[in-house]
Amino acid sequence: MSKNRIITLLTDFGLTDVYVGVMKGAIAQINPQLKVIDITHKIPSQNIAAGRFCLMTAFAYFPPETVHVAVVDPGVGSKRRPVAIKCANCFLVGPDNGLFSGVLSRESAIASVELTNPKYWRTPQPSSTFHGRDIFAAAGAHLANGVALEELGEDLDPASLVQLEIPNCAVTATGLEGSIQYVDRFGNLITNIPNNCIIGNNWSVTISNSSDAIRIPSGKTYSDSEQGDLIAITGSDGWVEIAVNGGSAQSVLKLECGAIVQLLFETNN
Repeated sequence: MSKNRIITLLTDFGLTDVYVGVMKGAIAQINPQLKVIDITHKIPSQNIAAGRFCLMTAFAYFPPETVHVAVVDPGVGSKRRPVAIKCANCFLVGPDNGLFSGVLSRESAIASVELTNPKYWRTPQPSSTFHGRDIFAAAGAHLANGVALEELGEDLDPASLVQLEIPNCAVTATGLEGSIQYVDRFGNLITNIPNNCIIGNNWSVTISNSSDAIRIPSGKTYSDSEQGDLIAITGSDGWVEIAVNGGSAQSVLKLECGAIVQLLFETNN
């Protein structure tokens, strides 16, 4: 029975080559009426952590039962498992390499399968370098078309799905300690410190480098600082972020993902 669920695509394929287009073609071969929405195809190459963050940020904005096909897959063709996962409000299809661990931190897996049934691949002899086209796009299209998850392959214990190790935000004597988890195209440094941890407090952020510590004041919007100045804000994705008004915090601070951030609560004297 046809469901016509929405399919989203998230990859590191970029838009220069034909890879995204042929994935959409593989979906259309199964059902040209399926609605396909691009989340992004500009995840930095082979950066599973960035793909994890972007999918985690985006999935909740789609209707229930949306099928999210995500491919950031440096281990394509290896022993890493191709999987499909059913959650309460969505399906996930792609490589079992930690890419889905952000979504699964917010949305528990109800069931999962390894994609071992070639009936639901584009071809029974898939390319060893393009599972996005030959396995994931096809399996996602069949799911969106109403095929039951268990038809796609062998049952898989959701507890065995790969989890990407992301440092936790921790409470300190003076505030919170977190780390940079994503750098967006504007150079904003998005931390893993949730906005709801700082409600009702005055706060600032401190970054330590090899020579000294840099204190960054907080504000509500980018324009609460002077042009070119650093500012820490509560971002729209639910995390504290470090920005530069009219510029790039990443370029100024030279920080990458994993860099430690200290958030300090300040008292009014």
